[in-house]
This record gives sequence, C-alpha cells and structure tokens, in this order.
Amino acid sequence: MAGHLRERVIQDEVHQNQFLREQYLRELCTQKLCTEYHVNPLRKVRFLNLVHHAAQRPQKKYPETQTESQEIGWEAEPLVSPERQDHRLNHFRVYKDITLYKAKLWLLGEKDHRK
Repeated sequence: MAGHLRERVIQDEVHQNQFLREQYLRELCTQKLCTEYHVNPLRKVRFLNLVHHAAQRPQKKYPETQTESQEIGWEAEPLVSPERQDHRLNHFRVYKDITLYKAKLWLLGEKDHRK
C-alpha cells in the first residue's frame, strides 16, 4: 500500500508539471513585448501638468520643507532690503585719479613679470 501512494504522488507531480508547462506556453503566446511608448492623446493635458509640476521649485510645490536638508535656504528672501545707495552694506571700489593710475601701472607691471 505504501508503494501505491508513492506512485500516486509521482504521478501527481508529472501531471502538475505538465499542467504548469501548458499554462506557461499559453501565457507566453499571449504576451507582447512593447518597446514604443506614447502619450495618451486623451490625457495629454494631465501629462503636461505633471511635467510642469515636477519642474517647479520646491517652494512652489510644497508649503513646508519635506526634508531636513531643505530647511537651509528655504526662505531665500534677503533679511535686509538690498538698496544700492545704502553705504553701510555696499562698499564699492572707488577709483580716483591716483588710484586709477596706480592700478593701471600694476597691471602693466604684472604683464612684464609673466614673461
């Protein structure tokens, strides 16, 4: 009786493998490899909205930072108004007659030393 059960188990494995093979061949016949992709013309506007949303700066997309590293520079507006006439913050290089002459002399001297 024990030998009879072994034959039944082996027979079941063969039938099971045959069933799986047939199922595999059926699936293989119905599969199609797609290599070309297109935008659905009915949903083109939605696709463009996704592209434009992805191209935006994070400040425009999200009301708050999403990660800790975004916190640096999130508020990029200057703390002080950038007025060009305010001499406390803007130190421009001013050339007078003597400083302009000396700057040109140094430039000529640097060219001579490079040779």
